[in-house]
Amino acid sequence: MPVISLPDGSQREFDQALTVYEIAADIGPGLAKAALAGRVDGRLVDTSFLVEKDCEVAIVTSRDDEALELIRHDAAHAMAQAVQELYPGTQVTIGPAIEDGFYYDFARDEAFTPDDLKKIEQRMHEIVKRNLPLQREVWDREEAMRTFDSIGEKYKVEIIKEFIPEGEEVSVYRQGDWFDVCRGPHLPSTGMLGKGFKLMKVAGAYWRGDSNNEMLQRIYGTAWRDKKELKTYLHRLEEAEKRDHRKIGKAQDLFHTQEEAPGMAFWHDKGWRIYLVIQQYIRDKLNDHGYQEVHTPQVIDRTLWEKSGHWEKFRDDIFTTETDDRTYAIKPMNCPAHIQIYNHGLKSYRDLPLRLAEFGSCHRNEPSGTLHGLMRVRNFVQDDAHIFCSEEQILGEVQAFNDLLLDVYKDFGFDEVLVILSTRPEKRVGSDEVWDKAEKALEEALNQQGLDWELHPGEGAFYGPKIEFSLRDCLGRIWQLGTIQLDFSMPERLGASYIAEDNSKKVPVMLHRAILGSLERFIGILIEHYAGALPLWLAPVQAVLMNITDRQGEYVKKCHKSLHDNGFRVESDLRNEKIGFKIREHTLMRVPYLLVIGDREMEEGTVAVRTRGGEDLGAMPIEAFIDRMKSEVTQRVS
Repeated sequence: MPVISLPDGSQREFDQALTVYEIAADIGPGLAKAALAGRVDGRLVDTSFLVEKDCEVAIVTSRDDEALELIRHDAAHAMAQAVQELYPGTQVTIGPAIEDGFYYDFARDEAFTPDDLKKIEQRMHEIVKRNLPLQREVWDREEAMRTFDSIGEKYKVEIIKEFIPEGEEVSVYRQGDWFDVCRGPHLPSTGMLGKGFKLMKVAGAYWRGDSNNEMLQRIYGTAWRDKKELKTYLHRLEEAEKRDHRKIGKAQDLFHTQEEAPGMAFWHDKGWRIYLVIQQYIRDKLNDHGYQEVHTPQVIDRTLWEKSGHWEKFRDDIFTTETDDRTYAIKPMNCPAHIQIYNHGLKSYRDLPLRLAEFGSCHRNEPSGTLHGLMRVRNFVQDDAHIFCSEEQILGEVQAFNDLLLDVYKDFGFDEVLVILSTRPEKRVGSDEVWDKAEKALEEALNQQGLDWELHPGEGAFYGPKIEFSLRDCLGRIWQLGTIQLDFSMPERLGASYIAEDNSKKVPVMLHRAILGSLERFIGILIEHYAGALPLWLAPVQAVLMNITDRQGEYVKKCHKSLHDNGFRVESDLRNEKIGFKIREHTLMRVPYLLVIGDREMEEGTVAVRTRGGEDLGAMPIEAFIDRMKSEVTQRVS
């Protein structure tokens, strides 16, 4: 007689085992109708799952977070069934739910076309209308391999052979005449998938991600709870396409990439201005917070990376070069080099905390297929720093970093910051006592500062717990940027120590911390967040002076000099073009202020000020405009 504990704290006792669906029906017919799955003692299961003992049960409906993963997983199955109905002989391989959607990899001689995607999507809607029950079956392993082999599904046979040990049974889900190897869970029927899905594109994908294997065709789709959510998502994609930093970067002449240097940006003058403004801003912040800026070599012997542990873990991601019979790593990160600076000279507790910062240029051999403008690159610069401190100083250093990070994000126009605390993993270094102290310090820092945060147990680094900070942009996208990580391992591995107050020799705690992360990626995020219309303090060109006729040329030059001498990034457009043409052109370039000068402005010693948004601020003396600019830059108005 199982006793079922429900999320509201109530309990229900039953005379016999029953399914999750039957539990939902006992609670109420409306809940049974809405039930998509269940959580039994925290485990996501089908509504057909049989509950035989005392446990906690929650009914999952479309309002729950798990609903989207279920819907996307079912959409993948519906797509695979549609493909095999329309194109017999096509083999299905792997088809998971992913962020915002799903995909399935297919083995087929002919290439899928855009017309094929339309047909497949239409057949998926037909499969939804059939309202086919999704039924889980358990097969003998050998029987499953024979069955899939008999219908020509060699990839499924390989999956069963490799991932399901001998003697274990195979979970298979059936919908109508179609079936697939799958652990589940799934929705009760295809009818519950609804209409909120769409096929997006076809791409190539190697079987099991190995370039030595055959190339498959991957069809991507997106799936949501209903058509309204789908429409919202597609609109967001359209907006993201308009804001694509690669397109804006080209249109505004900021940067480019090319095949001769994959994953590495060629910064043009205007883009480099943005880069230097951000770098100097961070440099000033670090200087105000007691950091020492250092610079370390770009190429370092592999032996250092072996000692630090990076060579063993990240060898395939490290670029190397050889000379004089020695192998050198092109620096993939800065931390081992910073320890070398720390180790140069004896340190005592009076020297701690020691904060070493570097705009370190790093190279990592990211897969070519993942490279994407400034967002995923092989060469990047981090606003990287490492703090060497005692265990007693952890709390204060973390709090100071958190304050600094939030202040920086606010200046860039980001007020919504998502915070995650990741604690000790199963495999780790360091004593439980040290981990307790470190995790407590991070938690106390977050709580004392009144920050909302999520706990991710077991997801810390092997060397220490960490806090991760993410921003939400104007399209609702989440970007993970900042982090502070506690490291008890690398300082000891690389011989870092200090003389404590009692004259004993101790190993310092090392805090790895970054605010923006990769400057390249952060600039890409900024460009897309602001659609290229960067705030005045960041804009590569802050104002453009435009004459109406040649008569105003000398006055334009005089105003240009005044603005330039006050530290503003300003340009003059003296071309023999109509003023309307000039205004449109510089508006498209997202220049914050457009200054028009005609005979009246020249005679009165003023400039006619327009914003890139089309607002006419009227004529004002150049001195008044300079004061306006200074105020806006100082306040960092977004």
